Amino acid sequence: MNLKLLVSLPLVCCVFPQGLTVPPPIVRIVSTPGVSGRPGRSLGCPKAAVEILGLAAATGAPQTWTLEMHPTFGSIEDLDQAVNATPLAGLTNDSRAMIAVLQLGWSYRPDDAVRALPKARYIRVTIHRIRPGAEADFGGLARLHKMTSDRFNSGQPDMFYHVVSGDDSGTYIVLSPLASLRVLDEGPADAPADAAAEAKAADIENSREHYLFRVDPGLSCVSEGFAAGDPGFWHP
Repeated sequence: MNLKLLVSLPLVCCVFPQGLTVPPPIVRIVSTPGVSGRPGRSLGCPKAAVEILGLAAATGAPQTWTLEMHPTFGSIEDLDQAVNATPLAGLTNDSRAMIAVLQLGWSYRPDDAVRALPKARYIRVTIHRIRPGAEADFGGLARLHKMTSDRFNSGQPDMFYHVVSGDDSGTYIVLSPLASLRVLDEGPADAPADAAAEAKAADIENSREHYLFRVDPGLSCVSEGFAAGDPGFWHP
């Protein structure tokens, strides 16, 4: 897999003509260190079949993510074929690509999360890396978090993904769209932490990382239907 090509996807990407209506069952995330200076506008892309968001780190070390939202593994192949037919250059070799599959039963109001994406200005990302053999226990904690969020009517929906290629097998990524950072000023967006669950998580997890990414329309490639959710942002 040519990571240089993958990170350049915003320049040649493809989209669903009507935008996203359900959580994407598969995502491919390509990360590259540093701040991207690539030009481009979201609706200047050739016709194709997936929505792609460009994300710039707002916390942590400078990095840029490309988040592709796929309906099938076959669409990844289709997109690769389109990319491989396009000359792309100027990228580093230290980029990384991951493919992850939606864990629908672990996600909190994922339909709300995907509907929030066109208006999202930030994406909150949590990366969990768990110990080998702890998948069942981790799944129990994820479902407990979902039930607790429902009980307290948390205002922060999310989509929970399991990385199946590109990182350790026990890697999980949670994506939570934010319309503004001001929602964090209004009080905790998440359900209260459960002390017993956190103690169990400490035994299960090797690490947990939290990041904020800013949605960059200039590095994204989205459909007209997706952009219609907030045309002033996608068509400045």
